[in-house]
Amino acid sequence: MNTRNTRLRRTAIALVSSATAVFLAGCGVVDGIGGSDSKASPTKGDDLTVGLLLPEKANTRYEKFDYPIIKQQVESLTHGKGQVVYKNAEQSASKQSAQLQQMVDDKVDVLLVDAVDSKAIASGVRKAKAAGIPVIAYDRLAQGPIDAYISFDNELVGEVQAKELLKAMGSNTETKQIVMMNGAVTDPNAAQFKAGAMSVLDGKVEIARKYDTKDWDPVNAKANMEEAIQAIGLSHIAGVYSANDGIAGAVIDAMKTMGVSNVPPVTGQDAELDAVRRILGGDQYMSVYKSYPQEATAAAEMAVAKVQGRGIEFDALTRDRVDSPTNQKIPSQLVPVVALTKANIKETVLQDKIYKVTEICTAKYKAACAAAHIN
Repeated sequence: MNTRNTRLRRTAIALVSSATAVFLAGCGVVDGIGGSDSKASPTKGDDLTVGLLLPEKANTRYEKFDYPIIKQQVESLTHGKGQVVYKNAEQSASKQSAQLQQMVDDKVDVLLVDAVDSKAIASGVRKAKAAGIPVIAYDRLAQGPIDAYISFDNELVGEVQAKELLKAMGSNTETKQIVMMNGAVTDPNAAQFKAGAMSVLDGKVEIARKYDTKDWDPVNAKANMEEAIQAIGLSHIAGVYSANDGIAGAVIDAMKTMGVSNVPPVTGQDAELDAVRRILGGDQYMSVYKSYPQEATAAAEMAVAKVQGRGIEFDALTRDRVDSPTNQKIPSQLVPVVALTKANIKETVLQDKIYKVTEICTAKYKAACAAAHIN
C-alpha cells in the first residue's frame, strides 16, 4: 500500500486515542455533510439506493456494526428517503459476484463492496462502472476501477501488533522464536497487516513458522498451530503473531489442548468480545481496536456524496491516496487504530459503547474485571 505522507501519518495516528478517533467522525467536514440544511444535487436527490456487499458473518462486526450503521447513516443523510440494499457473501467469492451482478441489474445508485476476493471481484467492478454505477471499496481494497476506498491503516495495524508482541516478550527477543499466523491470501488487507508486522519483526526475533490462514478460518488456524507446536515444541514458542482475534482464539485453544500452563503473548485484531475477555483473563495479550462506527459512518457519507455530486465533501472525505494492483492514487480515507490491552479496555470498547460491562464481565470474568477496575 502506498499512501501520501504515510510515515508521518502513522507516527501521529499511533498516539491517537479511540475516543479522539470517534470524536473526529462526528465533527468538522464530515458532520457538515449530514446537516439538515444540505441540499441534494440536481443530478440525484435523496431517493437513492446504496448497494452494500459484505464478505462474511464469522466476524461479528459486519452484522452488529457495519450494516446497521451504514443503513442508519444513509437514512439520516437522505432525510429518510434513501435505502440500503444489503447482501452478505458468507465467504463465497462466486456468491458475491452474483450478488454484485444482481445489484447492477437492479440499477442501484452506488456500491459499497467489501470483497471476499479482491482480484475475483474486479470483473464485477468493471461491469458496475460500465453501467454508470460508482464503486467504493469498503474495508478491503478491491481491484478494478473503483472510485474510492475506505479502510483502516492496515500496515499500521501490523506494526502495532508486532510492537506490542515484542514489548510483551521482554528483552533479548533476537534469541526467541515465534509463530506467525497471517490472514487469507485472497484478502489484500492480510498482505498489508503482514507487511506492517514484518517491518517491525524482521531482525528482532526468529520466526520459526509462518502460515497464511485459508479463508481466515479458525479451524485452519488451529490445525496450523498444532503443526507448529509439533515442529518447534511448545516450550520453545515465546510468542505468536496472530493477525486477528479469531485466529488468536484458535492458537490459544491449540496451545491449551497441548498442555501449556502459561500462554505466551498472542496478538489479535478486531476487539471481538471473546478476545476482550481473553485479554482480561490473561490468555491473549492484545488486540487492535478499530472504530467500526467511524469507518461505517464515513463510508455512508462518501457513498451519498458521490451519488449526489457533492465533490467538495467527497474530496474532504478522501484525502489519502492508495495504489492497488490495477489502479494508482485511489482517493481514500484511512481510519486510525488503537492497541487494546488490559490497561485501556475502559477507554476504548467500553467508552465507545461497543460492549457493555455486563457483556464482558460474565461470571467467569468477574474477578478479572474487578482486578482491572471494570465495574
